[in-house]
Amino acid sequence: MLAHGQTVIQYVEQLAPKALAMEGDKIGLHVGTLQKPVKKVMIALDVLESVVDEAIEQGVDLIVAHHAVIYRPLKHLRTDMAAGRLYEKLIRHDIAVYTAHTNLDVAVGGMNDWLAETIGLTDVDVLDVTYQDAWKKLVVYVPLSHRDAVFQAVSEAGAGWVGNYSHCSFQMTGTGTFCPREGTNPHIGTQGKLERVEEVRLETVMPASKQSAVLRAMKSAHPYEEVAYDIIPLDMPGTGLGIGRIGKLPQAMKLRELALLVKEKFQLQGLRVVGELDATVKKVAVVGGDGSSFVSKAAFRGADVFITGDIGYHTAHDAQADGLSIIDAGHNIEKVMKEKLAIYLSERLQQNGYQTEVVASSVHTDPFQFV
Repeated sequence: MLAHGQTVIQYVEQLAPKALAMEGDKIGLHVGTLQKPVKKVMIALDVLESVVDEAIEQGVDLIVAHHAVIYRPLKHLRTDMAAGRLYEKLIRHDIAVYTAHTNLDVAVGGMNDWLAETIGLTDVDVLDVTYQDAWKKLVVYVPLSHRDAVFQAVSEAGAGWVGNYSHCSFQMTGTGTFCPREGTNPHIGTQGKLERVEEVRLETVMPASKQSAVLRAMKSAHPYEEVAYDIIPLDMPGTGLGIGRIGKLPQAMKLRELALLVKEKFQLQGLRVVGELDATVKKVAVVGGDGSSFVSKAAFRGADVFITGDIGYHTAHDAQADGLSIIDAGHNIEKVMKEKLAIYLSERLQQNGYQTEVVASSVHTDPFQFV
């Protein structure tokens, strides 16, 4: 069984809800349609013409990318020019393109956590909080026969987490009543007859960012035409989510050693370093992509070194004056998302019985090289 395009994206958004995206970010479906079965998904950092050619060769139906394929307003769609040629190939071969950008950056278990994990950071925290993920309680009434299916569905969609404990809930049985009227197609009972059914009151908690995904999963697993449920806001501190991560190296090392480690882990030809190479560093901040606007935040949070990309000349001077070392490893270190997201999505599809294949693009899209 192949997954529907919308189903694939539901799994992506369970990891990286749209609500987490920064204002004005170009996320979502950019090209094509999700209203089709999907045989193969490709995960890409950038959607360049070479990546589209790779997708065509491999029979890909859907590209899930980190960087937007339509970022600036289009002035024309001339197929004798590079940009127009790219869109023509996508449309001609019915390849949809969906973008998860800053929502994937912010997400727990997303881009910046993958970067911190690759470097080997411990005691990891959010560098700059941009979103307070409020808590809500979900209460749903389920016939006893479907209790486990609904519970598992909402748990997989992100409900029921308390700290490092998953599948947290309270369940109690009781009697539900309803009377199907004309025009209904009841799963249990007959039209015009009052029914009494043994049901379970299932209570669990969920972050607000996961609410849409949890409700979709709940309704999909629930047998009733009309699902009885409540959403209750909770007066308790929300989880702080945001851009970047800050943590500690397992053991202190020289800045030079850390730079070489970053170069190895991200398979780089080279990188730029600001700071004294023999200085000892322990506390590390990391931001995927262009982190120039987070230099002062990294310094304020007490980082010894900031790992990011696209650092400008004067920004480097500012960091130097603040005593903050920088490793500019380039924007392309975000390529870790290709394998990481492919693994995540493949596992979710397989767990739910889908045969849709997920692959990571092998095209190298970093425009810079060292000579």
